[in-house]
Amino acid sequence: MNRSLFSVLLAVVLTISYVQAQPPQQGQAQQPRRFHGQFVEHFDAPSSRYFNPVISRTRDSLHRRYLQGIPSISDKETNSIMLMRIDPGDPAGAGRGPEIVSRDFTHFGSYAVRLKVADVTKVQPDLGAVVGYFTYTVDPVYGQSEVDWEWLIADPEVLYIGTWTGVRPHYNRIGRTLNMATGQIYSTSWRAGTNVGGVQTFTEREQFTGEDNQPETIQPIEGFNASSQFYTYGFDWYPDRMIWWIIHPVTEERIILWDYKGVVEVFPGQLSPHGIPPNPSRYRLNYWHTNNWPVQTNPNSIEAPLFPYGLEIDWMSYTPFEDLNRAYQEQNR
Repeated sequence: MNRSLFSVLLAVVLTISYVQAQPPQQGQAQQPRRFHGQFVEHFDAPSSRYFNPVISRTRDSLHRRYLQGIPSISDKETNSIMLMRIDPGDPAGAGRGPEIVSRDFTHFGSYAVRLKVADVTKVQPDLGAVVGYFTYTVDPVYGQSEVDWEWLIADPEVLYIGTWTGVRPHYNRIGRTLNMATGQIYSTSWRAGTNVGGVQTFTEREQFTGEDNQPETIQPIEGFNASSQFYTYGFDWYPDRMIWWIIHPVTEERIILWDYKGVVEVFPGQLSPHGIPPNPSRYRLNYWHTNNWPVQTNPNSIEAPLFPYGLEIDWMSYTPFEDLNRAYQEQNR
């Protein structure tokens, strides 16, 4: 198949997927929520059974932003990936670059991804690009439900993990920032925020201690660099606990990065007082650039991308905790 014909067919597939993913328009009946069962998306076909691409720019650019079912361009052992490209013409801000979103809802369960970020340290060391692997929805009753991993790829040794919760106008964050190559934990903190009339304010960050700051030390992975090879990252989401972890590429040991139990009510009086999202969400991965959030180790890293740097995603998986999800649905009918 020649390249131009492949591009046309891929654009058609992505456009159909996009139309299928759109929410009902005003006046249309809302459909009952559908939930994913256990799955692994290997990105080994032109379109996904479980995710839809978000299409925010012209159809002409579709095949440049999402390529699926192709071999890895950097690892000959990885036979099939999704290649996601950031567009230098994208405006700054979360959700303004390429993104894939689960067709149905997900909830309590174990999530994992194997990916490799772009190596930009020599080409554009002050790049302000962000990779987000996360769940996200905002419910008018239960508020924001977000569990996330983020890579600010100007420093591929640094990892960001945490959650966002809060019924609007509240925006509440718990998070940990760490260096996986050294094991250094920069911060394990929480802060409360509001957005009223477009004016967003946050309290000062408060540091977690004791049981909510576990583990207090992290075993580093020698030579860790998220842009040098594929790594497997994940999180386990429970009603009363969050665990973020990474798989050691040699020993295959599961290294716990944060085991958060929500012992202290850091957001008293709110629906999620511990900062653990209670409600179902959508499973996502995105790639965007920031003009105001530099990586921990480089205050200058807020430049817009000069080139369409690629993100390689090998697979994404979800294993629901069926008993916990069933109990939630019975209690919240």
